[in-house]
Amino acid sequence: MPAEFQRTPTARDHRSDLLLAAVLFVGAILSAVLSSISQIYGDEQAELWTALVYAVIVTAPLAFRRRYPAVVALVVSAAYFAAVTIRIPEVYVGNIAMFIAIYTAGAWMNNRRAALIVRAGIIVGMLSWLLITMYRDAIGQADEAEVVAGAMSPYVAFMMIQILINLLYFGGAYYFGERSWIAASERAVLEERTAELEREREVTAAQAVALDRVRIARELHDVVAHHVSVMGVQAGAARLVIDQDAGKAKDLLAGVEGSARDAIGELRQLLETLRAPGGETTEQASTLGLDDIRELVDASTEAGLPTDYTVIGEPVEVPSVVAVNLYRITQESLTNARRHAGLGATADVRVRYDDTSVEIEIVNTGRMVGQLRPGLGQLGMRERAIASGGTIEVTPRSPGGLRVRARVPLSTAPRSVRTPE
Repeated sequence: MPAEFQRTPTARDHRSDLLLAAVLFVGAILSAVLSSISQIYGDEQAELWTALVYAVIVTAPLAFRRRYPAVVALVVSAAYFAAVTIRIPEVYVGNIAMFIAIYTAGAWMNNRRAALIVRAGIIVGMLSWLLITMYRDAIGQADEAEVVAGAMSPYVAFMMIQILINLLYFGGAYYFGERSWIAASERAVLEERTAELEREREVTAAQAVALDRVRIARELHDVVAHHVSVMGVQAGAARLVIDQDAGKAKDLLAGVEGSARDAIGELRQLLETLRAPGGETTEQASTLGLDDIRELVDASTEAGLPTDYTVIGEPVEVPSVVAVNLYRITQESLTNARRHAGLGATADVRVRYDDTSVEIEIVNTGRMVGQLRPGLGQLGMRERAIASGGTIEVTPRSPGGLRVRARVPLSTAPRSVRTPE
């Protein structure tokens, strides 16, 4: 039960209280008239007009019972006590009104200590008054009491019934009021938790969409940047040699055609994966693996960046997501080398296997790199390395060029990459 729980009545609750007060007022008038006619108090009965006044006093406060529960409980209880004391001919609706007032104090008072004091005070006061009245009546009727040896006096039995009824009456009002408060607080906790779960669900859905967008953007960048870069280099070389060596120019243009075809094929595969029902990630649907890195190396050499390829250690099977991510890291590194290393640059790709991890290292020569400029390519490589549970280093080389080293422990399960909130 939250300590900060506060129960506040609504406009609908106030309208219900007003209707309840009106219904009980009509019932009190009828009860007063009928009780007066039936002479329930005999010769000691008060005048009928007192019952009509009492009907107003005991029912009107109930219209505000949830707004001022303590005040209403005290006023109604005091009115009932006075009515019974001076023998006002109305008992039944007054009993109902006091029960509702005590119940409301327990169900709607936000100050629980005050709720306990108010209800306990009313109950103790009423029971004390009942005992005093019983004692007084017992003394007055002592001479008339018929006491039979071994049996209980009829008057005493009647008083015991009155005590039992009052205990059930006040105990019920107290219990049901307390249960109403507890049920309301538990319902508030449930509603709060439901709202929190809904907010978490919305955040999770938004994060899932963001992660999908990041994966799509990363895959599109890798596919498009690689193939367009190769096509640009080959087309530029063809333009330079077309007048001197038409055959070489044709070979280069054929390479442009092949790169365009490969780009279209990978883009089609990406789009089919996105459209497929239940398809979650592009990487999982891809057939690329570490063995395909050799084709990257050959394509890089054909595009004008002589590249060597070396496999160190005994190749082992790696998870498909890890293989795709390492392939894309290699692809992006070679693409950057072709774009920025300059004429005469070379590259070297090494894949290392050991008992616990697989590492890929791409080293290229070329222009000096004073300071790395962050871009989508580097960001994508880092995200792929983290998604595979590994690490990546991108460092300039003192002779010129860059070294990219990505290492993935084979025992580490791939994990998702969180985007900044």
